[in-house]
This record gives sequence, structure tokens and C-alpha cells, in this order.
Amino acid sequence: MKRLIIDCDPGNGIAGANTDDGLALALALASPSLSVELITTVTGNTPSALGARVAKDLLQRLGLNIPVVQGALQALREDPTPWRARLDGVQDEKLGELWRGVRQPQMLAADGNDAAGVMGQLICDNPGEFTLVAIGPLTNVAQALQRYPQMAESVAEIVIMGGVFSLDDYIKDTNFGLDPEAAHQVLHSGATITLVPMDATTQTLMTHQDLNRLTANNHPLPQFVRETLRPWIDYSIRTRHLPGCWIHDALVVAWLLNQRVADGVDYHVDIELRAGATRGKSWRYRTPLRLDIGVPQQAGALVHVMQTVNNGLLLEMIEKAFNGLKR
Repeated sequence: MKRLIIDCDPGNGIAGANTDDGLALALALASPSLSVELITTVTGNTPSALGARVAKDLLQRLGLNIPVVQGALQALREDPTPWRARLDGVQDEKLGELWRGVRQPQMLAADGNDAAGVMGQLICDNPGEFTLVAIGPLTNVAQALQRYPQMAESVAEIVIMGGVFSLDDYIKDTNFGLDPEAAHQVLHSGATITLVPMDATTQTLMTHQDLNRLTANNHPLPQFVRETLRPWIDYSIRTRHLPGCWIHDALVVAWLLNQRVADGVDYHVDIELRAGATRGKSWRYRTPLRLDIGVPQQAGALVHVMQTVNNGLLLEMIEKAFNGLKR
């Protein structure tokens, strides 16, 4: 059984907030071969306190007692104001109506507010035992690595949803763009890292028909997914002009269960930290055959990067996990 810490920014039930973190949590909790032992929340898709409420509410519905620890309130250096203006709430009243009748997460307190400390201590006390699933901005992870330098060697692997390399219309993604310094620090930490960028996650898709099929089981977990993903699918159809919605973070958990769901290649990866429109942009390259062409030999951190996705298998895996649940 693979022991997991999931660092996330869930927004299920919150108007205008992405629901892929909640789906990733649900898949991990539904999978017998994964043991979720700590959930930490970071400010990103939602503020960390709100994300903690979403996670605590889900666990209460399921009767599970997994610690949920709130983390960073803002990025290491990046000004949060423009990001929060874009991420918090829905400006269009008609789009906000999509969440009418959806149950909001209850006002439940987190089990502490030092995500970096709890995460770092748990990993370092159990070297080689924990896989860290980082599906929000990397602020908590960077702070943990600063406080516990041995964490880079103690963690079995860090699997990250973040970065975008060659998608039209995307200079940067939210997770890396919201905290570029944290992304840079984590990538260069020396830990074993697998990166799941938007180039891969935008090959995923869940339609309303998929959602209905995957959540046919009347267990509280798939019903939470059905209730909270339905308005997000409608929102994605209207704002992103997709036939459904991307399920970015679910791909990270699915890859831990079955690596046939996505293929990857080792790349040198780094983040642009300079001020300007490209601040927070990620870039990658393979080691060139010649090193006299202006590329420094040590530029970029060597990480495993997901490239191609089997969306049919991904949906099958979620359906199988949910169907195996018993009340």
C-alpha cells in the first residue's frame, strides 16, 4: 500500500472554483492500494482555510478521521491580489446560478495551521515511506523543504500537477504561476519528482454522461463527486467551450495507481522568475547532443514529465474505484 500526503486547494461546492482537487481526493480515498494519511491545504484555487473546509466536510461525510492541516496563506513572494481577483467567486450572475442548490462545505475547523511543519516532520520521521501528491501551488512544499532539508531525500517521490510548456493560449498555469519561487525551489530540491503539466492534463475530459456513469453507486463519496462536478462541467462548457471539463489533478492520483494511464519522458525543467508577462512560465528541454550551443549544462532540474494520456483508461479507473465502494 502506498502511503500518501496530499497537498491541495480544493473548491468543491464553491461557485467558480475548480473541482479537480476534490475528484483527486475522492479517487485516492476510494482506492484500496492507497493510504491517505495527511491532507494539507494551500492557497491557490481557493484560500487555504476554505480548501481545508472542503476537505474536512468531505471526510465528515465519509466518517473518516484523516488530519487536515491548513497551510500557506499566500505565495513566497508573488503578489496575491491579481490572482485572488481572478480566482475567487464568479463575476457573472448567470454563471453563479449553476451552483444553485449545491451544498456548501460546512464550517469545520482544520486540525492545525502549520502544513509545512506537519508535512516535513511526517516525511522525515518515515524516510522512504511517503509519496507527496502536490496538486496546488507549491508554497507548503517549499516551506517544508526549507525547514527540513533532509525531506528531499526522505520523501519517496513528489508528484506535482503544474507547469505548461506548449499549449496555445497559456503562458503559465495557476499552480506554478501563483508561486514561481516555490515551484523553482521544489524542482531544484533534489527530490525524485514526476511532473504532470497542463500539456498532459488537458488531454483528459469528463462529460456529463461520464459523470453519471462513474457516480452511479449511491455511496456518499461518488455522490459528493456527482453533486460538486455537475456545475463545474456546465461552467467549463460555457467558459472554456469544452464538451465537458478537464480533470487535471485526478490524473496525478490515477498515475500512482496505474502508470499505463500516462506516458512520460525525462526533461530538464525550470521556471521563469524575472518580472514581466512570462514570470511563472515553465520551460523544458532534453539534454542537447552538443553543449556548445548556448545551453548551460546544469540548467534546469531533471524531472520525469508526463506527455500523453489515455483518457479512456483514466475514466475506467475512476469508475472501478467508485463502484467498489460499499456503504
